[in-house]
Amino acid sequence: MARKLKTYQTSLGFYDLAIAAPSMKAALEAWGAGSNLFHQGIAKETDDPDVVAATMSRPGVVLKRPAGSNGRFAEESELPTDLGGDNGATRERRRAKPAKRPAHQASPKISEREARKAAADFEKEQRSREAERRREKAAAVKERERREKATAKLQAALDRAEREHAKRAADLQAEAEAIEKRLRSEDDRWEKERERLQAALRRARE
Repeated sequence: MARKLKTYQTSLGFYDLAIAAPSMKAALEAWGAGSNLFHQGIAKETDDPDVVAATMSRPGVVLKRPAGSNGRFAEESELPTDLGGDNGATRERRRAKPAKRPAHQASPKISEREARKAAADFEKEQRSREAERRREKAAAVKERERREKATAKLQAALDRAEREHAKRAADLQAEAEAIEKRLRSEDDRWEKERERLQAALRRARE
C-alpha cells in the first residue's frame, strides 16, 4: 500500500522549493540536499492548501517559485526579479502590494481519493526512477567490466611482449658474449702465428 504523502517546503538559492513525498528523507533526496535542512530549520512540512494542491498534482516532482514570493509553485519558474541590483525604492515598490486572493475564492481542498492517487503516483514515479537507476547502474557495471576486460587483455599482451623482448635480448647477449670470446681466441691465435712468422723471417735474413 502506498504511503500517505506529505508536503514539504524549503528555500535554496533563488527559489522556494516544494514537493509531495512520503518522508522528510525522500524530500531531501529529491531536493539534492547534502545536509538535513529540517534539523537546520530551513525546511518544514506545510499544510498551506495552495502548496499542498500544487504538489499533490505532481507527486514526487520538485516544484519551485522565486524565493520569498507568494507566487504559485510550478516545475519551471523565473528567477526572482529582485537580485540585489536595484535601488531600495524599486525593491520597495515591487514588494509593496503582494497579490491577494479574492475573498470569495476558497482554498483548494485535497480529497482522500486524490491523496491516495497522489501517493500511488508518487510510488509509481519512485519505482520508475529506481528502475532507471538500476538500469544505469547495470550499464555502468557492464561498461566497467568491459574496460577491465580490455585492460586485462592489453596488459597480458604487454607482459608477453616484455617476456619476448627479455628472451631475445638474453639470446643476443649470449651471442655477443660468444662472439667476443671467439674474437679473443682469434686475437690470441693471430698473436702466436705472427710471432712464429716474424721469427722465421728473421732467421731467413741472417
